[in-house]
Amino acid sequence: MAAGSVFAPVPRAPPVVVFQLTADFREDRDPRKVNLGVGAYRTDEGQPWVLPVVKKVEQKIANDASLNHEYLPILGLPEFRASASRIALGEDSCAIKENRVGGVQCLGGTGALRIGAEFLRRWYNGTNNTATPVYISSPSWENHNAVFVNAGFKDIRAYRYWDAAKRGLDLEGLLEDMESAPEFSIFVLHACAHNPTGTDPTLEQWKQIAAVMKRRFLFPFFDSAYQGFASGCLDRDAWAVRYFVSEGFELFCAQSFSKNFGLYNERVGNLSVVGKDADNVQCVLSQMEKIVRTIWSNPPSQGARIVATTLTCPQLFAEWKDNVKTMADRVLLMRSELRARLQALGTPGTWNHITEQIGMFSFTGLNPKQVEYMVKEKHIYLMASGRINMCGLTTKNLDYVASSIREAVTKFQ
Repeated sequence: MAAGSVFAPVPRAPPVVVFQLTADFREDRDPRKVNLGVGAYRTDEGQPWVLPVVKKVEQKIANDASLNHEYLPILGLPEFRASASRIALGEDSCAIKENRVGGVQCLGGTGALRIGAEFLRRWYNGTNNTATPVYISSPSWENHNAVFVNAGFKDIRAYRYWDAAKRGLDLEGLLEDMESAPEFSIFVLHACAHNPTGTDPTLEQWKQIAAVMKRRFLFPFFDSAYQGFASGCLDRDAWAVRYFVSEGFELFCAQSFSKNFGLYNERVGNLSVVGKDADNVQCVLSQMEKIVRTIWSNPPSQGARIVATTLTCPQLFAEWKDNVKTMADRVLLMRSELRARLQALGTPGTWNHITEQIGMFSFTGLNPKQVEYMVKEKHIYLMASGRINMCGLTTKNLDYVASSIREAVTKFQ
């Protein structure tokens, strides 16, 4: 008699919620259906958009007979790493001028977070210190917790961020949690366009946050997934990261080029490392090289070449910034149109937070029963938290979505 499978004890893991939501949407046959769940840009026709500058650069790369498919260095394409760190920190960054910045090409922003987390667990606040507290905003992107847990950290804590009553930032709670955090704790900060709330600190509030973190010896680990995509301005969206660098912080910044280049499946990310001096940064990079070697060994070239070619050519860079602004402006338009419709319909509650928030996502304030009604009765797919992707709105479905929200809010107070 054949023995049972050695994998028989393995339980089935629950599906990843946002991807399951998309699968449910695809299977839905209702013609009214709307997908407000997926974290990707869509045109007003509801279609993915390949940026015109990306198409141009892809053709340029295809026609370049000097390129081949040899391995890249373990840390990645040098010109990609340098140009990626430069747009995060700015052309006039004192850290770049002093050669105390390094970059690691990673598999998307998630890969950058994982390499950074793995390094910090091995080498930060002692050697292999799994007890260093890691603070993640409440709420946050669901993968943040998992990345740090899987890197070996044992003490994952939440810091207050969202004030549900006023539908905005809980600055007082945030600062209190930083004040009470043990020294050398790691704080994961959203550089801009906070996911899922769309609520960012003001410049003055960022200064308050930095002051507390400096005094309490807390380590900033920025996640920058939406630079340029949030406001339409690269410099404005990088302001917090650059301010922290100007204040003398050593920090990590995980960058993703999925959203602002539309390169979702190319997995293009960079981990920018800012240290106190050049030698220190080189030591950090040497250890990160060891980590990368055992995870993916060498990164892929195509996406990195697209980004590097674009960022290092003035004409292409200008065209890219225009493409990014096109996406950001559409999102801003959908925000104002949705708010206007909700208010015109007399939807119960206040809706100014829709336009006060920024970036791809909006935390609508809808409760679980209202969300369930939206999904099951109206065929509008959104996260259980009430988060919606503003890019899923179009001029064709705005009226339907707005009236459905009004219906849900009226039925389930």
